[in-house]
Amino acid sequence: MVERVLRAPSQYWMLIMMWVRSSMAYPTSFFLMLFSSMVLTLMDFVAIALMFSHISSFGGFSLAEMALLYATASMTLGIADLFTGSIERVGERIRTGSFDAYLIRPVPAFLQTAADGFALRRIGRPLQALVVMLFAFSRLDIDWTVARGIMLAVSIAAGSVIFGAIFVLGAAFQFVSVDSAELANSFTYGGQAMTQYPLTVFGKEIVRAVTFVVPLAFVNYYPVLFLLGKPAPLGLPSWIGLLSPLVAAVMVALAALAWRGGLRRYRSTGS
Repeated sequence: MVERVLRAPSQYWMLIMMWVRSSMAYPTSFFLMLFSSMVLTLMDFVAIALMFSHISSFGGFSLAEMALLYATASMTLGIADLFTGSIERVGERIRTGSFDAYLIRPVPAFLQTAADGFALRRIGRPLQALVVMLFAFSRLDIDWTVARGIMLAVSIAAGSVIFGAIFVLGAAFQFVSVDSAELANSFTYGGQAMTQYPLTVFGKEIVRAVTFVVPLAFVNYYPVLFLLGKPAPLGLPSWIGLLSPLVAAVMVALAALAWRGGLRRYRSTGS
């Protein structure tokens, strides 16, 4: 078991490099798709910037603070989508019976499913998020320390893991309900659309739901509140954003249990 865990990173790396070499066979096409991906995802922030041409703050956030919220939400989803987003297509594999092939190869089915069709062009989302983040930092007066820098990096990593775990949970549910990929998308892509805005504008019940049920608030909202020195809603402590790594670990454990349960439930099509 330990040996399989230690071999997993190298196996996953070999799988994604196969797809990377395939995509780079046509470099012009790749860079055009990468550029278009960056421009299309940037339109969300352009809409936010246009909104601030008529208002000075939204939910207690300035344009620069909103830019930081948007950037962290987009970057975390982009990283998760890059490395685990392909797993949402497992329902199609189950329906056609091609998932059987993953079970007879000497590589864990999870790694094969996550790396299937690895699209390097998806790096466009985190790259454009980095541009917006640099814009936000240039406009924000943050007292940077080593601890704050580490906290930001760790929170982005934890947020990416939370989104990745939600991708896996959605994929695991497809072992039960094959045509349910859109349900998972409502929590991943829909979650990113929600967390790029101050969550308090959605009402207390929504904030409770994304804190205690589906912990999307720990992806970026609570860490950004801590970084900016803003109070947390619902009477929660201001340091709650520091719990993002713990939440990520819990989500990974839940996703692992769900995936293993899905594999045990899987029955081949026999074709």
